[in-house]
Amino acid sequence: MNFKEKKLAIVILSYNTKKLLKNCLDGLTKQIGKENNPEIIVVDNGSTDGSKKMINDQWPMVKLIANDRNLGFCAGNNVGIRYALAQGHDYIMILNSDTIIKDAFWEFLVDFLEKNKEVGIVTPKIYFAPGHEYHKKRYSKSQQGKVIWSAGGVFDWDNVIGANRGVDDVDQGQYDQPAEVDFVSGCCLLARTKVWQQANFLDEKYFMYYEDTDFCQKAKRAGWKVFCIPGSCLYHLNAGSSQVGGSLQDYFITRNRLLFGLRFAPLRARLALIRESGRLLISGRKWQKQGTRDFYLRRFGRGSWK
Repeated sequence: MNFKEKKLAIVILSYNTKKLLKNCLDGLTKQIGKENNPEIIVVDNGSTDGSKKMINDQWPMVKLIANDRNLGFCAGNNVGIRYALAQGHDYIMILNSDTIIKDAFWEFLVDFLEKNKEVGIVTPKIYFAPGHEYHKKRYSKSQQGKVIWSAGGVFDWDNVIGANRGVDDVDQGQYDQPAEVDFVSGCCLLARTKVWQQANFLDEKYFMYYEDTDFCQKAKRAGWKVFCIPGSCLYHLNAGSSQVGGSLQDYFITRNRLLFGLRFAPLRARLALIRESGRLLISGRKWQKQGTRDFYLRRFGRGSWK
């Protein structure tokens, strides 16, 4: 497949992540040929850290779309996705600004989609950036950079919770074959234009968290397959653009898990989820209680988040 014949857009959402964005764009632009394919689109969510000026000064080839406020992960990415659709791109990727790019990994992904017409969504194998593993003391220096963050996602429908496949494993070739997965992370998600349209983009009710799982589930129900393609990889500065744990995750994960689960989970799991939400209203942490209340009050998007 001649990659130049297919048009790919890479959408990067940024909110006060200037240093991370610089590293990401440095890696990406080194791999872009004179044909400017893929097209890089940065959607700035109202940053105040000089990100917009940096892009204009250093990367005039990058399309910058500046929102006047923080629209959240879903709505912010949708701005870039809709722009890419209007440009006639065949494929659209969303990519976190806290990723490190070493090579033109997207070529493997597009090539796989070209050869497998039933597949609608793909992701590369994603490693922890060296020194950014969850359990740093567990690994030798030679193992750093080989620890998997995600080889696609697996979903436990009984407990309505997803997990990254292979997380914390040292890569020894055990995930070297393309594999169908339940979902892929919004850290790096590449889909056909038709899939973005059929699934109606990222659901902005989520604001952030569970939106990627929701998107993949809608695509699957429309007949598409979702795959991890290990022939390509990149590195993730885990939670480099958001806090790990704490109130933010308490609020959005609690609320959005209810939203996702009551949409898609089997009846038995839905009933268990409702019972669990009752317990959280009584004994949950502050923002778990608020997330539960906001679900039942239908306060979505940013909701009550400070």
